[in-house]
Amino acid sequence: MAGTRAVRLLIKGRVQGVGYRDWAIDEARALALDGWVRNLRSGEVEALIAGPDAAVERMIEACRRGPAIARVADIEISPAAPPPERGFRRLPTG
Repeated sequence: MAGTRAVRLLIKGRVQGVGYRDWAIDEARALALDGWVRNLRSGEVEALIAGPDAAVERMIEACRRGPAIARVADIEISPAAPPPERGFRRLPTG
């Protein structure tokens, strides 16, 4: 669909044990985005976000800050296929 996109985010820094996933779910749902978020065994957080370009961009900028006690060092962003289902959820650790 025109004007929409999906991206995979690999969020690095102090992003586990600080409420990052719950925060990301709240932010994504507020922006009506589809996708998911999960912790990785490497200590990073991975997310797939999909929706209107402007909402995806707002979510990326929000993820650069994260919740108050998180310390985001870097985010790798890559194109992705949109998720097969609507809504935003947490996946098990990958």
